[in-house]
This record gives sequence, C-alpha cells and structure tokens, in this order.
Amino acid sequence: MNIALILIDIQNDYFPGGKMELEGSPGAGLSAGKALSHFRKAGLHLVHIQHLSAHPGATFFVPGTKGVEIHESVKPTHDELVIQKHYPNAFRDTPLLGHLKDNGIESLIVGGMMTHMCVDASVRAAFDHGFRCAVLSDACATRGLSYGQLNIPAQFVHAAFLAALSPIYAKVLTVDEFLSQA
Repeated sequence: MNIALILIDIQNDYFPGGKMELEGSPGAGLSAGKALSHFRKAGLHLVHIQHLSAHPGATFFVPGTKGVEIHESVKPTHDELVIQKHYPNAFRDTPLLGHLKDNGIESLIVGGMMTHMCVDASVRAAFDHGFRCAVLSDACATRGLSYGQLNIPAQFVHAAFLAALSPIYAKVLTVDEFLSQA
C-alpha cells in the first residue's frame, strides 16, 4: 500500500513537566498512539520524526536530555524508522523525501506537534513534493501565541492552522474518522 503515517516531534519536552509543554499534549499523544497501533497491526509504513535543537542556547529538545526523547505514547520499536531533523520542515536536510519516494509512498497521514510550526511546515512541504496528505487533528497539539497586543489561545491557534491547511494542503480529520475509512 502507498500510505505512510508520519509522527512529528511527539517528544517529552512537549508533555507535562517538559521544557515546552503544549496544551492537549497528553490527549494528542494517546490519539497518535491509536493511529500508530493501527499502522503497526496493518503492517503499513510509518516514520517517526524527532527534532534535535542544533542552535546554541536552545532551551528544549536539547540532545542528550530526557526531553528530546520520543514520548512513551508513540515510542518507536527497534525496527521503526526515526528520522532526526533540525528545522520545522521534516523534509529539510533529512532523508525523508528520498525514503518515501524509494518506498512508493504517495499519501501521508500526519500527526504531531506543534500544529502551528512543524506540522504545518511539513504538511505544506509534503504537498509541494506531490504527496496527498491528511492531518489527524486530535493527534496534534500546540500552544497559545501572541501577536502585538493579542493573546491567541492554543485552541484557536490549533483550529486556525488546521483550517488553513484544509482543504488544499490536507484533508483534516480525527483519528476515529480516519480509522473508520481505513
């Protein structure tokens, strides 16, 4: 089958007690784990993406720390591919594109963190590389942002970025909606 699950940056620093806790990360991790379980049981292709901070003074995803590790909810098995990245776009300076093309993958199912950063950048890049994409809305999490005098709650950031991806860049659906169609 020509489909792959891409799980982006579901790492300890985004969970409670981490250096960059996101709103809704525990629930998103559970939902991503549900999708991962389906892909494992069906023998479908999957890739874990792990962000490593490469700039001096980084405060989270610092190599060698517990925070950089992939969260227990989606912990890779010994035979699952983990691709490390240093930029929001999972395709930039990584072997991801070549790996997907070499394996005949045409469609990507994406979950991860942060919705407004790495998920958004990676899905837009995937679309530009010719992949059909779906984003699992409940398998993603983000945080509140501010712009000028505006404070934008995480739920609005999440919704706005998913709305911007849909329908051109990706189909947006929940894990249960995806599983009912699988």
